[in-house]
Amino acid sequence: MSRSDIMRAVKRAHTAPEMIVRQELHALGLRFRLHRRDLPGSPDIVLPRLRTVIFVHGCFWHRHYDCRYATTPKTRQEYWLPKFAANIERDARKEAQLQALGWRVLLVWECETKRREELTLRLRREFGLSGVAQDGALN
Repeated sequence: MSRSDIMRAVKRAHTAPEMIVRQELHALGLRFRLHRRDLPGSPDIVLPRLRTVIFVHGCFWHRHYDCRYATTPKTRQEYWLPKFAANIERDARKEAQLQALGWRVLLVWECETKRREELTLRLRREFGLSGVAQDGALN
């Protein structure tokens, strides 16, 4: 399989981490829209009533700082390093554009979806849902 075949196979939407976040939001009673192309960056999840968008970022592609999944390929760094830098710059630009339009922007990293209980607690806190005590434990 060639590198271009591998890159072509990388999904842009409906990834496993995104599906996990969607399941958790739905279980919390939150309803949302997906991939609204009329918003900067076409956010993965849009909660219109809460004026909140969620991007579910892959740790590798979006360079999650100090994450074990954000490895850098050893070969062809002249290709990868500018690509990663452009991704980071684009992410920051789209986040700023959304905030300027009055949207709250949340980032959920791929590695966070591997710990579902912690993800649920974080989402409860982010949306001020009952059932979370001050110390983060469920009531």
